[in-house]
Amino acid sequence: MARWRTLPAGLDPAIARFVVELRELKDTSGRTLKELADDTGYSSSSWERYLSGRSLPPRAAVEALARIAGGDVVRLLACFEMAVHASQSQQAGVPETGTSDAAPDGTPAAGTVAALCEPDADAGAEPGADAAEHRPRVGWRRIITLGGAAALGAVITLLAVQPSQGAVACSPAPTRIAVPKPVTYTCAYSRKAGLWYAGNSTTNTQQLVVDMSGPNVAELQCLLQRTGITPGGIDGQFGPLTELAVIQAQKKFHLDIDGQVGPHTWTALRG
Repeated sequence: MARWRTLPAGLDPAIARFVVELRELKDTSGRTLKELADDTGYSSSSWERYLSGRSLPPRAAVEALARIAGGDVVRLLACFEMAVHASQSQQAGVPETGTSDAAPDGTPAAGTVAALCEPDADAGAEPGADAAEHRPRVGWRRIITLGGAAALGAVITLLAVQPSQGAVACSPAPTRIAVPKPVTYTCAYSRKAGLWYAGNSTTNTQQLVVDMSGPNVAELQCLLQRTGITPGGIDGQFGPLTELAVIQAQKKFHLDIDGQVGPHTWTALRG
């Protein structure tokens, strides 16, 4: 097994846990970085960044590694989603509120995802030093989370099938839910100081990854479209089609292929 370097200090625990999972799968696969690049289509330098915790891989790279190493795809993607959420929170300047097992409305969905990512208590040998430092043990919180979800489901089912006994059925008045209108984006191209802009954002450095959304993503999609690469629409959603378009652009401009957008990709698209 490779002797991995210590992860960067101050790395979010969710990201650190995910990187440890990637390292273990890479060790399990028995592949070098070059072999991993050949088998997944992502460069050796990209995998070096993913495995050192300096950037998150695209979803397709995560799935490819799981298949190659025979890992649990569902569990690895759960860890990936938590890492992406932590990364987005850091970029937006939103402080993490801990590893709550319940969403603000009391549902246990977030805790269930966290439980999927955590190792089982009887999984066997303890992980290495890095893993021990960053991966929490599964204990009573996971049991309470999953047990609470099951109990809640049982109560709802009981209320749904229990016949009324002498009580008058009372149906609440329907509640009107305001559905927000989808945000629409357009591409208003202009060239300033030798750079192309599409009217949604002027950033040249914002890091964008899969599942992010907003005007920065719409700007990216417009610039991809200007180069002749379709991102699947200008909707401000960084989905699989936009990720594929980014990869095609990175190949076209001879950049590191990782499906993420950073300063180098922005420069190439605006130039």
